[in-house]
Order: sequence, then C-alpha cells, then structure tokens
Amino acid sequence: MLDYDKEAGAYDATRGGEPRAAAAAEAVLGLVPPGARTLLDVACGTGIVTRRLAAARPALRVTGLDAAPAMTRTAATRLPGAVLLADSRRLPFPDGVFDAVTTIWLLHLVAGPEDAGAIIAECARVLRPGGVYITTVDKAAAHDVGSDIDAVLAPRPRRPAQDRSNQVSAHAAEQGLHPAGTARFRGHGQGRSPRSTTADLRRGWFTMLPPGEPLTERFAERLRSLPDQERPRPDPEFTVLAFRKPPGG
Repeated sequence: MLDYDKEAGAYDATRGGEPRAAAAAEAVLGLVPPGARTLLDVACGTGIVTRRLAAARPALRVTGLDAAPAMTRTAATRLPGAVLLADSRRLPFPDGVFDAVTTIWLLHLVAGPEDAGAIIAECARVLRPGGVYITTVDKAAAHDVGSDIDAVLAPRPRRPAQDRSNQVSAHAAEQGLHPAGTARFRGHGQGRSPRSTTADLRRGWFTMLPPGEPLTERFAERLRSLPDQERPRPDPEFTVLAFRKPPGG
C-alpha cells in the first residue's frame, strides 16, 4: 500500500493533473442534484477535484476530508477553512447534514468488504433524506485497456477489488440507497508506458507485488522487454455511480 503522506507532493502530477481532475469533476457534478447546497468530499486527497466542485457551483458549500495529514494540508491550500483530517469510517458529522457525499478513488484502497461497507454506511448516515451518494467503482479494471502491458501483468496476484460495482451497489442497498445514475470520464494522462509501469512496480503501486521481491522483479524484467518503453498506452475510462437516499430517510 502506498504511503499517501509521502505521495502528496507528487500525487497530482503522477495522476493526470488538472485534465483528469476536470473530467472527474464534470462527471461528478452531472450526478449532483441542481438544488444541492452542501457536499462532502470524503478522501479528498490534494483537493484538486474538490476545488473544481466548489468553483463550478458557487452556491454549493463543499467540505473536504482526508485521513492523510499531508493530503489535507495540500487540500487546505485549495479550499481554505473547508478541509478536515478524519477517518472515512467515522465521519465527524451528525446524521443527515449533506445534500451530496462523494468518494472519488477511495473504495479501491480499503482492505476488505467490512471497511467498504463501513464507509458507505457513514456516507449514507450523513446524507439528508433525498440526498445523493456518488462514488467511483471498478478502478483497477478500468486500467486494463487490452495493451501489451496488461498482457504482461495479467498473471500477477491481485487483491480482491472492494470497489466492484456490484459489491458497492449491494453495500448501498443495505443502507437503503437506490441507484440514481451513472457517468464515465477519461483518465487523462494515466495511460501506462512500460517504463512508468516498471517504476510503479518498484514503488509499491501494485499491492500484491512488494518492491524488491523476486516475483516483482520478474514482472519488471518482462516489462523492460516490451517495445516503445516511453510510449503511453491508451488512457483508462473510469465509472461513477450515484445512489439516492429516499426522501423519507
């Protein structure tokens, strides 16, 4: 697992920067009801998307929250006075105070279904009746674009994905949330090259392939044998789902 305090400084540059953030914010805002007045962005990271959510809708009061201190410090420079340090499994808010709650690129990081379920339960709890929960799903699957890099990495051990769309939908249903829409957006600048993927292997990006392990190095060697080492393969396309809390609560 990556150390997101250490990642904060280079996080945006290594993940598509402003173009990807703009695409993500547009997709999310398309699922936020026009009359929404408050939005909580859980696991807001550096705030690069959160800031765009706030800027696009001046009447929408946006709050960001993250568990990594370095991430919250960066986000706070983009949304002064509107970013908190907190655990997404224990949100520091009373019930029913937000019109929308988002988790963008969070659920794929959690250790197991219990954590994913706890996060979704908390997001549902702080939603007002009629509010909308919005989340990315199937992140790892989106990165499989059918390239030669994907063919090399196909046999690698994988941790079960906790952001599978069917599993997220089941967690949402357990909290009484109903499907309310979907959107897709391009992960600008996130197309993998063999060289960048080798570097990601060696920094712990692939959670089941620890840096320095013999198996990790075998995959790195196979990646180094591919042509066009610097050429990025196609960008992924990410999926966002929305779920509505019934007006009756």
